[in-house]
Amino acid sequence: MTLAAAVRSESVKQVTTSMWWLLAIILVVYVAFTAAALGFVFAASASGALPGQQMTIDPSILPPTIYSSATSVGYVFPLLIGTLMVTSEFRHQTLTPTFLAFPRRGTALAGKVVVGILLGLLYGVLGTLAAVGAGAGFLAGFGIDTGLGEADTWALIGRMLIAFVLWVLIGIGVGALVRNQVGAVVGVLVFTQFLEPIGRVAGSFVDGLSEVVRFLPGAAGDALVGASVFTGIGPTGGDGGTLEWWAGGIVLLAYAAVFLVVGWATTWRRDVS
Repeated sequence: MTLAAAVRSESVKQVTTSMWWLLAIILVVYVAFTAAALGFVFAASASGALPGQQMTIDPSILPPTIYSSATSVGYVFPLLIGTLMVTSEFRHQTLTPTFLAFPRRGTALAGKVVVGILLGLLYGVLGTLAAVGAGAGFLAGFGIDTGLGEADTWALIGRMLIAFVLWVLIGIGVGALVRNQVGAVVGVLVFTQFLEPIGRVAGSFVDGLSEVVRFLPGAAGDALVGASVFTGIGPTGGDGGTLEWWAGGIVLLAYAAVFLVVGWATTWRRDVS
């Protein structure tokens, strides 16, 4: 069977399930709330409207910092949908008919990658609209330039879309490597919500550790985008020196490639029931 057939088959699987749009709704709500909260607090502080403020924030850094919340806090959603695209097949034992239809298993995995790219773009657009819509509203309300007329802002948005796509691909690789859906999802949540954030905070205080943590997936994703709430606000700039945006993209792409290749070479090629 051809790659086009694998893409059609995978597309049907995704649109006939509810998980992709449920996660999309949660993504939009979560990112919009986060961007609105950041927009209010930071814009009020930068404009001097926040009572008892202790720190003056440069208004020019607010648009990219707030808009990038779509990726800096929302990247777990494309990562999860990518993981679920694969682990749901193991859980519901639908891989057997899939492999019967596509004896060349690499074609079936490639079909997931293509559909994953499309889902990543969709999630990226939704997350970006939520962050920019909510954040720009508060910036404008406090008389701060939204940055939407600047090329740098649109370049940042373009890199955000790339980051969303890469996160989905990493998720597909994780799902191909870890068959157990509960284990894969729990692992993703523990790493993204606890282990890496703790490591990045520790990197701000431990000499030499910042050189390591900047190569973690989330840090690389923030570097690719070029801004993050974790690095954009504060006197020290967050968790130390970050990679250049292109280097962050290469690191994130490398994570996706490694997980996909290892997953294909091991778990994906095993017998399934």
